[in-house]
Amino acid sequence: MASPYRSALVVAGLYFSACVLWWLATGRLLNTLFDDSTAIAHGQMVSGYVWAAGSALVLFAWRSRLLRVMGREYRARRERLNMAAAVFDSTLEGVLVTNAQNVIVHVNRAFIDITGYSQEEVLGQNPSKFKSGRHDAAFYRQVYTQLDQEGHWSGEIWNRRKNGEIYPQWQTIRAVRDEFARVTHYVAVFSDLSVAKRSEQELARRDHYDALTELPNRALMQDRVEQGLRQAQSEKHGGALLMIDLDYFQNINDSYGHGLGDRVLRAVAQRLATHLRPTQTLARLGGDEFALFDERCGQLAEAAALARRLLDQLVEPFELGDRSLFVSASIGISLFPNDASDAEQLLRNADSALFKAKQSGRAGYAFYTEALTAQAQQRLEVATELRRAIEQGELRVFYQPVVHLVTGKLAGVEALVRWQHPERGLVPPGEFIPVAEHSGLIADIDRWVLAEACRQRVRWIEAGWQEGFMAVNLSSRLFGRPELERWVAEALSDTGLPPALLELEVTESAIMDDPDTALEQLHRLRALGLHLAIDDFGTGYSSLLRLKNLPVNKLKIDQGFVAGLPGDDSDAAIVRAVIVLARSMGMTVHAEGIEHPEQARFLLEHQCELGQGYGFGRPVPPEQIELKNI
Repeated sequence: MASPYRSALVVAGLYFSACVLWWLATGRLLNTLFDDSTAIAHGQMVSGYVWAAGSALVLFAWRSRLLRVMGREYRARRERLNMAAAVFDSTLEGVLVTNAQNVIVHVNRAFIDITGYSQEEVLGQNPSKFKSGRHDAAFYRQVYTQLDQEGHWSGEIWNRRKNGEIYPQWQTIRAVRDEFARVTHYVAVFSDLSVAKRSEQELARRDHYDALTELPNRALMQDRVEQGLRQAQSEKHGGALLMIDLDYFQNINDSYGHGLGDRVLRAVAQRLATHLRPTQTLARLGGDEFALFDERCGQLAEAAALARRLLDQLVEPFELGDRSLFVSASIGISLFPNDASDAEQLLRNADSALFKAKQSGRAGYAFYTEALTAQAQQRLEVATELRRAIEQGELRVFYQPVVHLVTGKLAGVEALVRWQHPERGLVPPGEFIPVAEHSGLIADIDRWVLAEACRQRVRWIEAGWQEGFMAVNLSSRLFGRPELERWVAEALSDTGLPPALLELEVTESAIMDDPDTALEQLHRLRALGLHLAIDDFGTGYSSLLRLKNLPVNKLKIDQGFVAGLPGDDSDAAIVRAVIVLARSMGMTVHAEGIEHPEQARFLLEHQCELGQGYGFGRPVPPEQIELKNI
């Protein structure tokens, strides 16, 4: 028997028992008090009224209390129902309720927002209305089997919105049972996984694609190369990997900022990606380095033609807002299976070929050879040792005298860096300067040389050498840095060297990489009160119009033109023209690489003022510079 009925029967039994006891007790009492039957009957009537009145009072009190309790419970239940309804309608998760016959009886607001259906469109319908078609019948049988056995199911399911879009849900279904364990309803709660899935896809894309250019990144490129190598081995064909590095790109970042630099990289990526074949993959490996992998390009001639086409695509200037920028590139080419049998080796070989292309003058391409591997290993070893040398103070500054060709007296010195290796002795600059430029160490080395040269010139002033310049070379990397002016000013301030005694030498090619920015940089340096010289003049491509506007004091004739003097007519003609050009613009002329008296006489006859070379003195430590001829 149910609990409410059992409780009611107990109360009825107790009341009946109380009535009997009251009747028996009052009858005995009346028989004791009265002998007259009329009095006893009258007493029994009064007793009945008293019992009735007492019962009414008890029933009134009990009923009043019951109503108060029921009122509180009703209000509490209603409040809970209101809260549940508020949660039901305000939750971000969709809720769908069906009866035992799987007919939809209720949905919440989130369900409407997620699916696009209105409440009227789904009430009375079967949830099969939302099937996406991605799951077979076995899937749904497994769901209902688990519901019957365990009372709940959770998992990922794909459903269809009203607009036809198929989307993923994370859904939990729970069976609701009554007191007899019979299913009365099913409640499904689900969340839309579309955003999460897109986030997963975006994260996966970030792992394999470059965020700036949207090209494949190094990881995906390596995977593509590995796949291509396996396919090439099975199908017996070859391919090529081209490593592409933009020339002097750091100057763009330093001069215009990384924002414009990023725009250039995107524009380069778009231009290189035009006309790609299905067998080709273009990737950005990082920084200003790209790679193109062609699964079917196994011949040297094909690879060379492909490299030439890529270089030609960069010939036209990049129009970015109000700026027109020219960008060139160097390309290293490695072929498979001839050069390598795995992706990592192929990438290394292409990088070695790229270094060779840059050493050969940039804006060109070079193929990998086995000799380049040994050179690459040597460069890596030199770079590692060079970093240690900088930290442990193994670098030295040597000074080469510059003389007045008329008097033969000392006019100044040029500071040249040397490496005093603890085991190998003095390392030739040709061995470590290219490595320093490639590894990015050259800018730090130049800054150190600048500061050390200024300190040494101050020492010579204190020793009595008051006149005479100190010339310091600026690499293209350091010249392109916007902080250069501040660093030079700090070197002058820290050492106390008069600016008029400092001469900074900039190569013609460094100026022509970005003439407008170079002009601004030169004016800022000139404003410090120092002197400026164009080094290796004649090896670049500067125009006379640009040369006229440069705030330089000196032209240095490259030693390659001096070497043929006086017998080589072409060299002689070039040198004469440079001297006339410089003097017409009020510049001093300074010839490098003078080794023989005949060269010095030729230069003097044509009014070249300054000379430098082994004929006057090799680079030596500061204590070996003879100041007696000042």
